[in-house]
Amino acid sequence: MTLTNQSRQVQTKSGSYRTPLFLPVYQPNDACSIETLKNEFNIRGLILNSYFLYKNRPVKLEVLERGIKDYLSFDGMVMSDSGAFQQLRGPLYLSNKKIVAFQRDIGVDVASPIDLISVPGDSKRVADKKLTTTLKRIQQAMETSGESVLAGVQQGGRYLDLRERSIVALVEMGVTYVALGSLVPFFNRNHKIDFVGQVIHQARVNCPNEMPIHLYGSGDPLELPFFAALGCDVFDSSSFVHYARQGWFMTAYGSFPDKEALKRAEVPCDSPYYQSEGDALWENEELLMRHNLWIIFSVMDQISACYEDGTLQDHLEHLVEVHQKHFPESQLEASWKIVRDQVRSV
Repeated sequence: MTLTNQSRQVQTKSGSYRTPLFLPVYQPNDACSIETLKNEFNIRGLILNSYFLYKNRPVKLEVLERGIKDYLSFDGMVMSDSGAFQQLRGPLYLSNKKIVAFQRDIGVDVASPIDLISVPGDSKRVADKKLTTTLKRIQQAMETSGESVLAGVQQGGRYLDLRERSIVALVEMGVTYVALGSLVPFFNRNHKIDFVGQVIHQARVNCPNEMPIHLYGSGDPLELPFFAALGCDVFDSSSFVHYARQGWFMTAYGSFPDKEALKRAEVPCDSPYYQSEGDALWENEELLMRHNLWIIFSVMDQISACYEDGTLQDHLEHLVEVHQKHFPESQLEASWKIVRDQVRSV
């Protein structure tokens, strides 16, 4: 098997969405308003948390009456999370069936079940038990989700054999959209991507070729092309906000913590925000956030261009070369080689 050079389609009740597709995390009253996302970035889709909508009674009633797209004034693809992450902080006091039915009733394009998240420290027995429960909830949710596509969420923690069992079961169950869960703890600023890469590759091998694969929580622009090359199609993250709040300036070749580091690297940047504001970006968190989001979408465009002309593998080599030059302690090159060699050996 070789690395992929293929776009896919996410088929929903509101239309078909070509991949690669990045879904910014949208939170009402966040610094990045829906108007900004639509007018400045022309987004094709977004992801929001249905649990937060459900728990706010006035909002819940309004969204049920108007529908999510009218409520947001947005007609693109809307995916919703279930509150699964929030259960790590305490009980949700909400059943899987109720939250999936709520997502269906407000008209989301892609709904999510309440999966049981496996943290890296889970033993294999615990991860296996969470996986089994998650599969049961997905089966239940498939009978409840109606016209909304249901995300079949993979679990299995840090155990590749459990993750493979999860994917095989999801395909046999008949899901049409797979989401890889519990991988956020494996993302790191040192770009050690071998485990995440192995999970993606394993899923791609076991899923039908046309099935879109979603990587929950992935939003580092340097890593996205590598995950796409392994067969991942849809990404979501609020990284552009979190990085900006910590003063990190995203580029396609890595993120820089301050303007001095960026100047030393002399990395080219076509961001209109940087072109117009320059160093002042570090003094305006909202503008830095918009710059970061622009970089992510520009990376998506680059991946699409590479799909069309068959140059994605060459592009990855270029990214590694430039990145390692400016970040010599990064583990990107070494960890990517592990995954790449495994893919080529299959």
